[in-house]
Amino acid sequence: MRISKEKAAENRDRILKSASRLMRERGISGVGVDALTEAAGMTHGSLYSQFGSKERLVEEAVADAIASKVQELREGTTLGDYVSQYLSAEHRDDPGRGCPFAALCCEIRYQSNGAREHFTAGVKGVVAWLSSRVGKGSKQKRREDQALATLSSLVGALVLARAVNDPKLSDDILRATRIGLGH
Repeated sequence: MRISKEKAAENRDRILKSASRLMRERGISGVGVDALTEAAGMTHGSLYSQFGSKERLVEEAVADAIASKVQELREGTTLGDYVSQYLSAEHRDDPGRGCPFAALCCEIRYQSNGAREHFTAGVKGVVAWLSSRVGKGSKQKRREDQALATLSSLVGALVLARAVNDPKLSDDILRATRIGLGH
């Protein structure tokens, strides 16, 4: 039985959203095709008919996760608001809906060139957004350097805060980084 183009697009989106969430929660290597299809309520056949391979699904799920997070960066969002939200306990405790850079950075280098290209483009996009909010009045190169340092601090702090098994230390990492970034 053939499905409509609309239903196929809906299925594709459901698979992408589920894959994006699961990969951020468990890591790319921690999510098999069985878990992906189960989370999306789909079959192996539907996954492969939509994407052809897990590698292609990873590429598109990385792109989708980044695009979703970038959409949240509205024009009116201040740097202080972004830093506070990023370095919050809520963000730390919900990797499935959180930053794909922090969730996937340690694994992405082992992925296909396509997945790495999406990841790199996402980093460049967030750096551009951050550079428009840091160092007002500074030269462009200086603002880009500040943006890179800010993003690196945010991602590194979140990765560390998630990795330690001491709740107080985890909270301290987030707090100290907020302070270090002037927020």
